[in-house]
Amino acid sequence: MPTSPQTPARELPGVRNLLLTEVDPPPLREAQTAAMNRRWAEAVEANPALFDGPTVVCAGVSWKDPETLLLTWYRATYRLFLLRQDPEHGLPVPSLFVSVAQPTDDGRLLVGRGASSTSHPGAWQLPGGTMEPAGTGVALDTACLLRHAARELAEEVGHVVAPEDLELWTVTRGHNGSVGVHFRAPARPADALTEQYARLVADEVARGRTPELDRIAFIRSHAELEELGGTCANVLPVLAARHAVSMSS
Repeated sequence: MPTSPQTPARELPGVRNLLLTEVDPPPLREAQTAAMNRRWAEAVEANPALFDGPTVVCAGVSWKDPETLLLTWYRATYRLFLLRQDPEHGLPVPSLFVSVAQPTDDGRLLVGRGASSTSHPGAWQLPGGTMEPAGTGVALDTACLLRHAARELAEEVGHVVAPEDLELWTVTRGHNGSVGVHFRAPARPADALTEQYARLVADEVARGRTPELDRIAFIRSHAELEELGGTCANVLPVLAARHAVSMSS
């Protein structure tokens, strides 16, 4: 069955609105910087496809009011996440990521398995990815999250949805304190989604690129997730359970 060995994820219930505020990144000690760079060099040697691009780190989570979640964040690059693994110089470094719950018209949920070139090879997950900051001085807001989520769905599954057609579904807190903002797309036939994914894979292979998801599947519940085998993203069991409840209500 899929395993999720990290600290169990949990939902942050009742979120209806998001407010995002940028803060300055915390300073790193010289030893932390050296440890980070050493680990990054080792990671790239093991997986040359890794790219140290810009990313968003979640600095804090609090409630502005009973329905509005305040997320503070700062700019970094992906190598900072490797400090999570350092026993001496480690930092939690919570990520901020988005995903899309894509239901089918017969009540199932699309999940994908990360390709070997990704940061979570072989792990089942919803289409999505870690947030990237906009340009210097450009605010990060819910509209940015919606656009990023829609882009990830198109890039990973081949299904194009307008950002305004996505709705905020739930927010989770997972391993390392990472925050996931999960949107829900309008239901589509499973056959149509499968055909779109197949066209995407064929196009990526023809261009000499590796698709981000090497397989997709459709599940109704956590029990069906377990039947897929392998590992899964830390938050996926929580989201699969939420989907099952929403389909039964």
